[in-house]
Amino acid sequence: MSSAVEPRAAGTPGTPDPPAPSGRGLGGVAARGAAVTLAGQGARILLQLASVVVLARLLSPYEYGLMAVGLIVVGIGEVVRDLGLTTAAIRAPELTRHQRDGLFWVSTAAGLVLAAVAVGAAGLVADAFSQAELVPVVQALALTFVLNGLAAQYRAGLTRDLRFGAVAGTDLLAQAVALAVAVAAAAGGAGHWALVAQQLTVGAVGLVAVVALARWVPGRPRRGAGLGPLLRFGGGLTGTHVVYYVGNNLDSMALGLWAGPTALGVYSRGFQLLMTPLNQLRTPATTVAVPVLSRLQDDQERFGAYLRRGQQALGIPVVVALALAAGAADPLVDLLLGDRWQAVTPVLALLAVAGSAQTLSFVGFWVYLSRGLSGALLRYTTVALALKAVCIAAGVPFGVVGVAAGYAGAALLEWPLSLWWLSRTTVVPVRALLLGALRITAGAALAGGTCAAVTLLTADWPAPGRLAAGLVAGLAAYALCAAHPAVRADLAGVVAWGRQVVGSGR
Repeated sequence: MSSAVEPRAAGTPGTPDPPAPSGRGLGGVAARGAAVTLAGQGARILLQLASVVVLARLLSPYEYGLMAVGLIVVGIGEVVRDLGLTTAAIRAPELTRHQRDGLFWVSTAAGLVLAAVAVGAAGLVADAFSQAELVPVVQALALTFVLNGLAAQYRAGLTRDLRFGAVAGTDLLAQAVALAVAVAAAAGGAGHWALVAQQLTVGAVGLVAVVALARWVPGRPRRGAGLGPLLRFGGGLTGTHVVYYVGNNLDSMALGLWAGPTALGVYSRGFQLLMTPLNQLRTPATTVAVPVLSRLQDDQERFGAYLRRGQQALGIPVVVALALAAGAADPLVDLLLGDRWQAVTPVLALLAVAGSAQTLSFVGFWVYLSRGLSGALLRYTTVALALKAVCIAAGVPFGVVGVAAGYAGAALLEWPLSLWWLSRTTVVPVRALLLGALRITAGAALAGGTCAAVTLLTADWPAPGRLAAGLVAGLAAYALCAAHPAVRADLAGVVAWGRQVVGSGR
């Protein structure tokens, strides 16, 4: 679908944005938004996989590991730079023109400050990881703070207006141009600088695209614009996001500090091959779900129904796909990355387990965001971080595979913990979510186990044949699950949801 959506007028300064659709109209907008975002993310995932496949044959594990360290450090700053204001702007019931202007200047100033801090602290980062080459890498990546700070409120405005086609289009364009730049640079012998160029290109192209689509020129900042509630919400959410980011990157930090860039490069390929595409699916799901749930929060029945439907629509295809990826990890790595990346195989299988558990618990994150429970989310995330730290610390002595196992173990423990914690914080259909997740898990385990058995039995086959045989056998095994009435009902719900998405998107 085209991203050339007709822009909405910015509105009169000091007046709130027009209300979003409600009732059936809101459901139609959500369905169309889901169609656009899923189509866009499907294309983006293909680009991501193309990037992994092509660049893995041009760059070494050490070069990937060096870049991974730089991205970890810069990523923490990026979370702080956002200040939670993107989410605050998206979920605010009303947002005046003056508030939007003020948020733009706050985001821009934060980007400039963080860029200066990153440039000055690059030497300390290099010393911590014992890699002098990190100094220019971190300093170059600091420019992303400025680019993303400028783009943040333009992007938030597009999302708030439910212009999902515009958001998906800008993401896809930025990724495509950045991939072309990276491949050209890597082929020319630029090494890890090809990856730096890729990151900066994403930010630059994305900024130009959202500015062109929004057609909004920020006014000067004004006193008394009413930023207080937005800043307070964003501040609470920032703490949560920092903790969440650190928790998600403890594994990479541990490998970078104790095992060096080469080990981290191997681990990062597993993440790029599996977890990054997974995040590309979860992020647009959140983009669609949070605005809708925010408007349904006063109708508990509809809120719960939408939440259950969201879990099924996201969980069934994603968790089954991850189970098949785990079962076919060996031929998959051989086919996509090549012989010198075989160390990625066990990492990929373990990360698939982790991704499945995270996907099943992800709907809880939607609840926290849509109901503004940033404080409760911060407390839960802190506890989950402590649990993850213990699991990863236990795996560090065993190297790359040990860290991947620790990461997977933590994700499996966090899933039931998240449901229990959420039930003590707000009203959610915990029993329905738990039963639905168990049905998804059982079917996926059958499919993944069958796939793994077939790939082992065909070990002497070429990689494409092993992969095809394993996937066919796994899908056939999953088809047997449809004999259970509850599973049939779940699948029918997903199919009906898909038809609604396609039909509403026409």
